[in-house]
Amino acid sequence: MTLAHKTPQVTLEPAFTPEGGKLLPQPLRHLRDIRSKALTEMVLPNRRTENWKYSSKYLKLDESLAPLTQGSGMAVGRAVEGAYRVVIRNGVVDRESSVLPDQKGVEIQRFTDLDEVTAQSVARKLDTVIDNSTTQIAALNTARIEDGLLIRVAPDTSVDHPIYVQCVTDAQQSGSNYPRVLVEAGNGSKMTLVEEYLCEGDEPVLVDAVTEMTLDSNANVTYIRLCMEPDNVRHVGATGVRMADGANLDSHAIGFGGDLRRHDLQVRLEGENGFARLNGIALTQNRQHFDNHTAIEHVVPHCDSEETYRCLAGDKSHAVFNGRIHIHKDAQQSHADMNNKNLLLSTNAEIDTKPELEIYADDVTCTHGATVGQLDETALFYLMARGVDRQTAASMLSMAFVHELVGQVPLEDVREVVDVRLNQFIEASFKETNA
Repeated sequence: MTLAHKTPQVTLEPAFTPEGGKLLPQPLRHLRDIRSKALTEMVLPNRRTENWKYSSKYLKLDESLAPLTQGSGMAVGRAVEGAYRVVIRNGVVDRESSVLPDQKGVEIQRFTDLDEVTAQSVARKLDTVIDNSTTQIAALNTARIEDGLLIRVAPDTSVDHPIYVQCVTDAQQSGSNYPRVLVEAGNGSKMTLVEEYLCEGDEPVLVDAVTEMTLDSNANVTYIRLCMEPDNVRHVGATGVRMADGANLDSHAIGFGGDLRRHDLQVRLEGENGFARLNGIALTQNRQHFDNHTAIEHVVPHCDSEETYRCLAGDKSHAVFNGRIHIHKDAQQSHADMNNKNLLLSTNAEIDTKPELEIYADDVTCTHGATVGQLDETALFYLMARGVDRQTAASMLSMAFVHELVGQVPLEDVREVVDVRLNQFIEASFKETNA
């Protein structure tokens, strides 16, 4: 008789739940304390945790990551023209480096500056959009917040410029930080939000980022998330969106791999005639890892969703896509499409994809599809027959594979930044392949 092998349970180090948040208003400090106590001896995800089975081995929350990252006096982020800019540095809003709007109907505040009434309202709303039972590590964000960002757009207000939230980490020493954003888009409002994650320094650090958004009736939000950090950053992010009737979400998530990249995007269509478009790109090379988990909940009838994610993996890297669409029993006349295409740039790379449809209504139109493959030899031959060398041809085809989605990003500044990194990625990937 043999005993079944059991995966050892690893619990969260006590150093990750210290006292803190002294500058927060009392309601938020109280919420932080409650969440911190709830995480005492929390069991970390392991390979038997279904939605972490590919990523748990990269998590490695050792005690050296527990202290908060500290500023070093280095440059903060990058300049952005024609936009509002909010810098969150090491989890704390940096007002001096930020350019905030003075437009009527647009309110941007630090959590630490909130009055008691607003702080109570924010405390009631935090953790109500994200499903912590599936994201796990997102719960740690609330237990460690030192500050946060509240963005409110009044009804029938169109924000006249994009709002860039640049989350910058100083990595001259090991540690962690916990950026938090809460967005409230009023009835008929319109805004573009860009989240950009950056890092200065090369010591191992953890970034645990959470964004929650509520879109009231007929609100229109374009959400762009750029994960641009270097290899030394273990990035675990979660975004939750709750949508009322007629609301529209246009999401673009673009990320480059590292020691660990994980993003959970959860969208709930809770009002009729809502529409959500989710586009995503993940790129990995060397021994990098990137895990995208998405969930779209069609809760009510007459809502549409479209989802397109693409992954490129080179060398010995690993990319994961897990997309789930849940059509609730009352969500008749739902239309949902999911498509995931993946391209292996090396025979040693790995991509795991798992599209899921869970349907409890009978009058719906739902499709999903996923492919994993390598570059088309016929297409390569076609280009080479016209005088293009093999490496250049492979680079052109790889660029075309993702550039269709890059081209749908509505901000030229973002497209330019992504194109630069994308060209560097493609060039490095084929140098490795041909080495």
